[in-house]
Amino acid sequence: FAIFSLVYVTSVLGNIMIIVTISSDSHLNSPMYFLLSNLSFIDICQSNFATPKMLVDFFVEHKTISFEGCMAQIFFLHSFVGSEMMLLVAMAYDRFIAICKPLHYSTIMNRRLCIIFVFISWSVGILHSVSHLAFTVDLPFCGPNEVDSFFCDLPLVIELACMDTYEMEIMTLTNSGLISLGCFLALIISYTIILITVHHRSSSRSSKALSTLTAHVTVVILFFGPCIYFYICPFSRLSVDKFLSVFYTVCTPLLNPIIYSLRNEDVKSAMRKLRNRHVNSWKN
Repeated sequence: FAIFSLVYVTSVLGNIMIIVTISSDSHLNSPMYFLLSNLSFIDICQSNFATPKMLVDFFVEHKTISFEGCMAQIFFLHSFVGSEMMLLVAMAYDRFIAICKPLHYSTIMNRRLCIIFVFISWSVGILHSVSHLAFTVDLPFCGPNEVDSFFCDLPLVIELACMDTYEMEIMTLTNSGLISLGCFLALIISYTIILITVHHRSSSRSSKALSTLTAHVTVVILFFGPCIYFYICPFSRLSVDKFLSVFYTVCTPLLNPIIYSLRNEDVKSAMRKLRNRHVNSWKN
């Protein structure tokens, strides 16, 4: 309880700090940081869909959840994960334009396009989630009702249905696999082109771009690693599955503030200015 409470609070406060820092510093008024603040918002949402109940359940002997609550967890999980995948693709496109076409960056990556990217990411996430629930909510659940996880995971819930769920399992794998594989391939292609472009340059600007790029790639690897495993083996029952579920749900939202704060000098500088501003106001 103590460990997960610390991770949860740190994750939520860290992402709130990123949003506040970006919104309060005019030097961070760029498309990359606009998308980053939206990524932090999604991570805050992802931190709250299941973790608070998990923390409360540490003190409850019989851990229960209503059918409506279970469906809500499935909806929110797939909405947030789908939205974050699309937003990571948008951030990769932003870095692609900034590094490969720097002279056209301000023209292409305007505020209108960034808002469109955010709207599309949420729309895809919600549609992805609704497409799952449309087939799940009407399944006949009449037998065992125990989900062997700390939240309602779609494959585990489908297996509780009193019918042959093979077709549902294939549909789930296809639906989730297409969006995750599509986003992952788009990210791999984008970052490969960017790395090749940076490799052919030797300047301080390229060094800064590489540092920013490293942070993005790190988040992508840690985010898509467990995700790809779940969609390759969605109905396996190994002991590592629970560990990855906890990591993906509880720890992944913490990656954003840690990686982008520690590796990004602009964000660290803005945080120091924000801290000094509040310290001086308190002294006065």
